[in-house]
Amino acid sequence: MNRHRNSFHKARQRRKGLGRRQAASTGKPSSTKLTADQWDIAHLRSHLQAAVDLEFWTLPFYLSAMYSIKDRSSDAYQLIRTVVNQEMLHLQSASNIANAYGLSPTFAAPKYEGTNIPHLDFSGDDLDEIDKFKPYTATIGALDLEHVNAMCLIEIPEYLTGETGDLNENVTEYGSIGAFYDALRYGASLLTDHLHGGVKQVDFFSAYYRGMPSLKVIDDGADGFDQVSLLIDLITDQGEGATKEDETVLPAFQNTADDVAPELDHFDKFLAIKDAKELPETFKGGGSGDQLQQILVSEFTDLRAALEHLFGGGNPQQFFPVMASVGGAIRNCWENGVSPRFS
Repeated sequence: MNRHRNSFHKARQRRKGLGRRQAASTGKPSSTKLTADQWDIAHLRSHLQAAVDLEFWTLPFYLSAMYSIKDRSSDAYQLIRTVVNQEMLHLQSASNIANAYGLSPTFAAPKYEGTNIPHLDFSGDDLDEIDKFKPYTATIGALDLEHVNAMCLIEIPEYLTGETGDLNENVTEYGSIGAFYDALRYGASLLTDHLHGGVKQVDFFSAYYRGMPSLKVIDDGADGFDQVSLLIDLITDQGEGATKEDETVLPAFQNTADDVAPELDHFDKFLAIKDAKELPETFKGGGSGDQLQQILVSEFTDLRAALEHLFGGGNPQQFFPVMASVGGAIRNCWENGVSPRFS
């Protein structure tokens, strides 16, 4: 990976050149903002489920793009692989927070349609910044410019969107993951009486993050909220970075085991792919392969059930073989000229 460090430097330089203008007026009616008095545990739990939905949505989207790449040693494949691993960590973190606030998360089959990315609405953002990542698509497909653009938009930093972390009644009206998690953090801080540590907590990743004191919420109340806030910092810093354009992922949040570029957040990793001289060669889908798609749908359904069982306090051992089977089924579709399908 060192042979292409210059491409990562260029991506970070380009990030510095991205604007910091305020969000443009779109004429769209403003969303309903909630006051601290109006915010209740039902609102918080709906936001926590939305966090799980969003993190889960990224997995098939990123995995399908990754497994479409023919050369597994390519920079693009390796960078997406590291992001997928961290999205699994983010899914674990969001689920642990949810359980700490009394919500056992569910894992419905995600939808991949048009340009609709769950719980994110770019129409109120700085449209000049959003336009830099068009065209984009939220449909499942092989790695191409439209999918890389979508990946960048999913991870776009909050300071580029002009969005703030208000408490929205509608969880679909946040302009960035950062703004969404800012609201979630604030909303969680208002309801620490509902926070109970040690409830259905899962940790598969501590061996990869030696700088993290804990990846679980183990305490109640205010002490537990400090752990919740740390997990939110982990998610946002790895995903979009901090609010400074030139800041790398904080050492405590860096993968200490197997990341090819641990200092880069997801946005910069995807910028590196976008700004490369060319995208890697991919398999082409679209062929006839209903049987292969049905195998993938079945494996993915098993994965959803395993996740609900896992974060519902069940035995975690069944999770690993099911996850590996999903990856194999995606790759098998692509190698046979079939586009992956998950529902």
